[in-house]
Amino acid sequence: MSVIADTMIDLEGGLFLMGSNDHYPEERPAHKVRVGPFRIDRYPVTNREFSRFVRDTGYVTAAERPADPRDYPGADPALLVPSSVVFVQPSRPVDMSNTHNWWQYVAGADWRHPRGPFTHLQGMDDHPVVHVNFADALAYAQWIGKDLPTEAEWEFAARGGTQETEFAWGNSLTVRGRHQANTWQGDFPWQSLDEDGFRWTSPVGSFPPNGHGLYDMIGNVWEWTSDWYQQHDQLQGKPCCAIDNPRGGVRERSHDRHDRSAIPRRVMKGGSHLCAPNYCRRYRPAARMAQPIDTSTCHVGFRCVER
Repeated sequence: MSVIADTMIDLEGGLFLMGSNDHYPEERPAHKVRVGPFRIDRYPVTNREFSRFVRDTGYVTAAERPADPRDYPGADPALLVPSSVVFVQPSRPVDMSNTHNWWQYVAGADWRHPRGPFTHLQGMDDHPVVHVNFADALAYAQWIGKDLPTEAEWEFAARGGTQETEFAWGNSLTVRGRHQANTWQGDFPWQSLDEDGFRWTSPVGSFPPNGHGLYDMIGNVWEWTSDWYQQHDQLQGKPCCAIDNPRGGVRERSHDRHDRSAIPRRVMKGGSHLCAPNYCRRYRPAARMAQPIDTSTCHVGFRCVER
């Protein structure tokens, strides 16, 4: 299958209930939000589209460049070479409190080599591009004359016109036994049953669209938004009134350059093929994650909007 990855869907915007009171603390409280009209990519940006951007501009992603030691004082020099974070599946159950049991910095991993230096993109033109950090995603968006969505715009689009259901398609992860998104089946991180047919990313459009005609808003890859991360309960507004397209927070600053937790974070949405019922049930429109802006991984991508 070949897709036109840069086609867009027009959304009129409107009032919706953002967040959830029923799941992870960072999703609370559910609150009224209004977004204006915007257009959003039907699919996540694909390898084919990102390749065209790189070919036309000569852009080099962060994962393809060595890190500046001044930005990471005291870091292991082996981690400052061109590299990115890759999921490495353990062969047996592991301590779930230590994410290093399945995440590894891999030298030579980048968007062209999604699982490491000896892998390639052959046959993956229509898979979502991965190993892009926030600056990489924004550079593409600006090159093509678009922008990254706010968290509110993204969630409004992902809900597909629904308000009360857990997913755009209902309250069950499957519909009549059929998987509706590329997520993890089995006991994460060591047992992958691949019931949906995919071990890693899937070609965009492999699963049914939501009510707005948008594909892969849930699962496959996490997607960057333009919002700085903040707790929902820090938003300004009254319980009775809707907030107009909030642009989450401000960049947090720290004078401690040794503290990686102080690196500013943006909101990611949608979950990925690594989200599982026993771990990271963030394959829902309301779910959200704070991601350091310098991070690229094998399960993070993006899509764009126009306003």
